[in-house]
Amino acid sequence: MTQPVRIALAGALGRMGLALEAALLEREDLIMTGKFDRPGSTGPGLTTAEAALSKADVVIDFTTAEASTVLAETLAVKGGPAMVIGATGFTDAQAARLALAAKALPIVRTGNYSLGVNMLAGLVALAARALSPEAYDIEIFEAHHKRKVDAPSGTARLLGEAAAQARGQVLSEIAVRGRDGLTGPRRAGDIGFSVLRGGGIVGDHAVIFAAEDETITLSHSARDRSLFARGALEAARWLASRSPGEYDMQDVLGLKP
Repeated sequence: MTQPVRIALAGALGRMGLALEAALLEREDLIMTGKFDRPGSTGPGLTTAEAALSKADVVIDFTTAEASTVLAETLAVKGGPAMVIGATGFTDAQAARLALAAKALPIVRTGNYSLGVNMLAGLVALAARALSPEAYDIEIFEAHHKRKVDAPSGTARLLGEAAAQARGQVLSEIAVRGRDGLTGPRRAGDIGFSVLRGGGIVGDHAVIFAAEDETITLSHSARDRSLFARGALEAARWLASRSPGEYDMQDVLGLKP
């Protein structure tokens, strides 16, 4: 019988940390060897980061962009464990630091661990490739709970990247993240982002292709955080046997060419 993959949880007291722990209890091919949160945190079963990481094959981290980046740099020096990152809101500088860490460490990082969202990204790319930017404007709408601290969401950026790459564009050059006042007419090829924050919304995303005579909407609604936890655990199981490098859920699910 194959030995279970040993998992450590970072940010164990957070909403996703709790969802991950609950999901782990249902798995036989994965086992939690330790969990930790901010230094000084207390709670049932919490250990230090060092104790949790020393026994793990993979650490799952849904904390913050900077905390995840620092942990990846630390693990790259130590030679492991591998890392599944669920934080969002990374700056270009932080992404560059992660890319450097991934030269010595296997890392899965994505804006969303849902199977449905990753399938949606593939459909968005297909539509963006087929529908010309001169005729079809793209607008990405996302809604999350009022406690989310970054915007647009990592999922919205993932969908925007899928659309931009399909059209041979660079998202940072065509993204429009806010409109106020006399903005002038929309420029062909731009990808707009609209954001709602409120209540306890888990996560809603829609990609709208708007032409003069029709509108096409591709959408996904998350109803429970357990779907993200399940995806992150699948990523951890897949990552345990990989070489150093930076991967995403398209790799995990075998959706890349």
